[in-house]
Amino acid sequence: MKFGKYDVNDRVILKNDLAYAFVAYMPILPGHSLLCPVREVATFEELKPEEIKAIFELLPKIKHALQKEFGATGFNVAWNEGEIAGQTVPHLHLHIVPRSEGDKGIAEYEPRQFLYRPGERDISPNEELVEVAQALASHL
Repeated sequence: MKFGKYDVNDRVILKNDLAYAFVAYMPILPGHSLLCPVREVATFEELKPEEIKAIFELLPKIKHALQKEFGATGFNVAWNEGEIAGQTVPHLHLHIVPRSEGDKGIAEYEPRQFLYRPGERDISPNEELVEVAQALASHL
């Protein structure tokens, strides 16, 4: 199987007809795995419903294996979409990072610092959030 320019056949953990999981070549922590559709698509919206189902059928199985092998008691599960968001391979993939007490990963996860921007930000006033929700809903 190919993932971008990489042949990952020898690292495949589990697969079905439409999705597969394999060990990341540059793991954040031991066991860090990637889960992706067989068909190469860059974004979630390009997935067919049966591909989404296939991916999410494999997810709990991979997590179970990571619990058994690495003693994971939690997980970071995420994907990056678009170059600006850190996507380096234009083949959608979920990162599954097994977490356990005392591991060497980021222990204090604060999304605003990890993903978006450094520094503190006050909680937005509810009125502002309602306006944003209404504006978004108007496009649906």
